[in-house]
Amino acid sequence: MPLSWYLLVAAALFCIGLYGVLARRNAIGILMGVELMLNAVNLNLVAFWRYINPSDLSGLVFAIFVIAVAAAEAAVGLAIIISIYRNRDTVNVEEVDLMRG
Repeated sequence: MPLSWYLLVAAALFCIGLYGVLARRNAIGILMGVELMLNAVNLNLVAFWRYINPSDLSGLVFAIFVIAVAAAEAAVGLAIIISIYRNRDTVNVEEVDLMRG
């Protein structure tokens, strides 16, 4: 399978994630969009690792690092969303104005 197919799938995933981040008002939807974008980055890292230099493990190490960052981001993001929901009874980001001066 050529490298360009992987790049096209990753670009499509990234665009869907970016649309989800920019168009959604629901905080969980925004978080899912960010996760899609991080998965697109992982797909690119693994595809370039496989096609450029498979003997060097740097691409896989970066992919594992991005997976760890995504897991931490999801855990912290969901904890913040649960806390906001308990205090405000909404996950709509336009109604949450706690930091607004």
